[in-house]
Amino acid sequence: MKEFRGRVVAKGTVSAPALVSHGGLNTLASFQKALQFGDKKATCGDQNNPDLYGKQMAGKALCLPRTIGPPTGGLVLYCACSMHRQPACMLFSEPIDSLAAAGAILQDVWLSDVNMPVIDSLGEEFLAYVKDGMTVTIGDGGLVTVE
Repeated sequence: MKEFRGRVVAKGTVSAPALVSHGGLNTLASFQKALQFGDKKATCGDQNNPDLYGKQMAGKALCLPRTIGPPTGGLVLYCACSMHRQPACMLFSEPIDSLAAAGAILQDVWLSDVNMPVIDSLGEEFLAYVKDGMTVTIGDGGLVTVE
């Protein structure tokens, strides 16, 4: 078990199995099937991300360095949350970009029936340590426990 502390972007507590990407997350390519075609498991459709492609993202602790891709990134995250097809949480090893932060903050403020905590700046050691299937727990104040 190891603990990491980051910056809280969207508050909340949760415990979920980890899903790890060592490359950036293209939000539009990754969530397209969930938003356009009704895939409730939010199966990652980004062929350029071998760590996530074809894997279920809904309900997982999505661990990644950063998001990449289109300027619609924040809207895509917000829409996934509003349709209840979001990850259990998003954990960034690097500082979050403004587009992803916008989506995370909007879901936190506008969607009272959704809980998707987002923590950033967890560091390179976090992403090197966490592996798919490990249990990730977010506690108060940005404390992330991986076991």
